[in-house]
Amino acid sequence: MRIHTGENPYKCEVCGYACNENSSLKKHMLIHTGERPYKCEVCGYACKASGTLKIHMRIHTGEKPYKCEVCGYACNQNSTLKQHMRIHTGEKPYKCEVCSYVCNQSSTLKIHNMIHTGERRYTCEVCGYACIESGTLKQHMKIHNGEKQNTCEVCGYASNYSGGLKRHMKIHTGERHFKCEMCSYVCIQSSDLKVHMRIHTGEKPYKCEVCGKAWHQSGSLKNHMKIHTGERHYKCDMCSFVCNQSSDWKRHIMIHSGEKLYKCEVCGYAFNRSGNLKTHMKIHTGERHFKCEVCSYACDHSSLFKIHMRIHTGERPYKCEVCGYACSQSGSLKKHMKIHTGERL
Repeated sequence: MRIHTGENPYKCEVCGYACNENSSLKKHMLIHTGERPYKCEVCGYACKASGTLKIHMRIHTGEKPYKCEVCGYACNQNSTLKQHMRIHTGEKPYKCEVCSYVCNQSSTLKIHNMIHTGERRYTCEVCGYACIESGTLKQHMKIHNGEKQNTCEVCGYASNYSGGLKRHMKIHTGERHFKCEMCSYVCIQSSDLKVHMRIHTGEKPYKCEVCGKAWHQSGSLKNHMKIHTGERHYKCDMCSFVCNQSSDWKRHIMIHSGEKLYKCEVCGYAFNRSGNLKTHMKIHTGERHFKCEVCSYACDHSSLFKIHMRIHTGERPYKCEVCGYACSQSGSLKKHMKIHTGERL
């Protein structure tokens, strides 16, 4: 009758908790005493309630009495099945109070909230790296112990992450799930497509706080910052050349080796830069992207087009410091200077 009357005669002297049965009070008191009378004979796990031990034992027996009628998923707890059913119903009852993020588990929301609080519970004892989830720390530790469990059977490539191996396998299969709706670009990763789309939208989220220049990618900003810091990691062993990008260093080394990786399949002419080969190919294709709107002039180089437009604008950026002569091309100024130096033209 106490259920109907609301009477709770049994009270906890520690915190004031009240209940209608003596057995319920005894269970509650275990919170304060820390006593865990129910122990697992298999692994030593201990808990406060017999029901909790019963659920735990299913880990050892493999019993999964709760099954999903939609997809056949089975689990050992009713609460776990309830959470699973939200996948099918689309229910997301847990909402972030800071942003619009919603999810179907309270534990997922707790992890998400750490993005806003900046909390990092798991720290690497080797290098100080900190992260939100224990699984992320486990993956990180593989960097230090050299462990690479995920190996490609085709070429031997190894990765610390299963996701890294999955992405790598697309190189061999040629699979390209992500396609640009505005051009023919296709790629392996959604992140690559996201970066590509910035070409069409003009979005440049990575800005330099020193000079204000902006880029589509974070890596481009990192490389740019070396201009301001003067950082130059890459040095040539054969001359005094130094640079801040590995790609520039590789191109420079080709000067010493004479290597030219990019060859024209039409005439055999070779270059040490892919961009130079692309420009060269326009000679064979007759392609001329740059067309003058004032006259019929067309060319395949933006630099040549810029010089041509000076004919129409009258711009003469190159000036002689001796007599004031001005011209539209640097080469014309060099020739002019020979008049003053006495050098034969």
